Amino acid sequence: MTDALPPCPQCTSAYTYEDGLLLVCPECGHEWTAAETAAAIAGNAEPVIRDAAGNVLQDGDSVTVIKDLKVKGSSLVVKIGTRVKSIRLVEGDHDIDCKIDGIGAMKLKSEFVKKS
Repeated sequence: MTDALPPCPQCTSAYTYEDGLLLVCPECGHEWTAAETAAAIAGNAEPVIRDAAGNVLQDGDSVTVIKDLKVKGSSLVVKIGTRVKSIRLVEGDHDIDCKIDGIGAMKLKSEFVKKS
């Protein structure tokens, strides 16, 4: 074996293996591409934020809420199917900053939206 596979970027396990175009960690189940590893090594790795379906999100995208979400500190609910336009990606626990009609400014987690 001439090429040593890189360790898992999530748990640093050395037992990674190739599955088609993806590299897979058997210990934590993390999957990534060799291009993501090359970008991380180069130091140009910006966090990639993905929606619930695995699509990469970017600033200005429109997304749809896939689950009823209670608004903290209020009796309001963001209903399933609510469309949110012009999102802004931010770092932190809630990675989407947006404005929802009828509710106002909010922060959402990317795991509860899909790109539309």
